[in-house]
Formats: sequence, C-alpha cells, structure tokens
Amino acid sequence: MSSRKSIKGTKNTPFMYEEVKARHSIYLTPSSWEWLQERAKAEGTSASELIEQWIRDTKG
Repeated sequence: MSSRKSIKGTKNTPFMYEEVKARHSIYLTPSSWEWLQERAKAEGTSASELIEQWIRDTKG
C-alpha cells in the first residue's frame, strides 16, 4: 500500500486518488473496529485507507 510518510499534503487537493476524500460515518461492532485498527497498523496505514483500498480492489 502507498504511504504518505514524509510527504505533506495540501488541503482540498487530491493526493493519492483523483478526488478529495470526504468525511463519512459507518457503524461497526467493537470487535470489528478493533480488528480493523490492528490490520491497518500491521499494514502501516489508516483504517480509512484500508477500507478505501478494499473497496477499490473489490469493485474491479
């Protein structure tokens, strides 16, 4: 996965994708959220980016 470490982003400017990310809410069980956090940490990314990559990989 891509990493932003040591790269400063510019507000409201796409960085890794063709559009700027926006805030959204999802509801997860505590155990699912914990798993997501652990998985993201293991991959050196955020939960948000892990979900983003999963959707992009899944949608084809």
